[in-house]
Amino acid sequence: MSTAAAPVEIGHVALTVRDLPAMRNFYQTTLGLTPLSADGEVVRLGAGDRVLLELRGDPAARPAGRREAGLFHTAFLMPSRAALGAWLIHAANSKLPLQGASDHLVSEAIYLADPEGNGIEVYADRPRLGWFDAGGRLKMGTEALDLNDLANAATGPWQGAPEGAVVGHVHLQAGDVTEATTFWRDVIGLPVMAQYPGAAFFGSGGYHHHIGANVWNSRGAGPRALPSTGLSELVLLTDAAEHQAIAARAGGDSFADPWGTPVTLQQKAA
Repeated sequence: MSTAAAPVEIGHVALTVRDLPAMRNFYQTTLGLTPLSADGEVVRLGAGDRVLLELRGDPAARPAGRREAGLFHTAFLMPSRAALGAWLIHAANSKLPLQGASDHLVSEAIYLADPEGNGIEVYADRPRLGWFDAGGRLKMGTEALDLNDLANAATGPWQGAPEGAVVGHVHLQAGDVTEATTFWRDVIGLPVMAQYPGAAFFGSGGYHHHIGANVWNSRGAGPRALPSTGLSELVLLTDAAEHQAIAARAGGDSFADPWGTPVTLQQKAA
């Protein structure tokens, strides 16, 4: 359960937050992320030695509106179903206010939000052999999740985000699905893996999706009025060939999506 084989994957997500101590505490206690470094009003959290989340403190930041383009959720991929089951028990014992749970056929997912309203998904992938039908089409849907069965998969108590946990995908609020597709498919080079009404999902290397883009809350949204709270940077990890190709199409290693969210390319270590 890793996206490391994909030519492009999510490196980490950066959020601008108003209350840095509270947000740092939330991600440490709720998701078990470990502080890896800090620099003034910036804290980097992760699992093992990999940074997954960067929190940028700005008490004066404008709160982002619910209908603006930006972040829908950051999805933290657990390295096993047992780890997701252990986290679910932790969430129940901690009385976390969960917002939903779904069996997406390719994955099992649980949803919540941080104290400043940034969406979070915690999920585990199902075995890849079952992702596609006989015609090679991705079988992704939304069905009820058996929470008791998932909890029973735990083999021990939750002890924090395990090594191997990554940001598996990032789901974005966009103003227009066609415009989002032009960017993520044609500029970044991620094939369209699935489409829902008002949403499209893009993945690299056969992964079900590294990026989602929907207009469910944000149809017609214009460019983001930055700075504001929420998603402040999305970092993509690329292999050498993809890095060069994307940079050529996008005009460099740092650019923005159609709604102004900064995107940065980082080449994977050899």
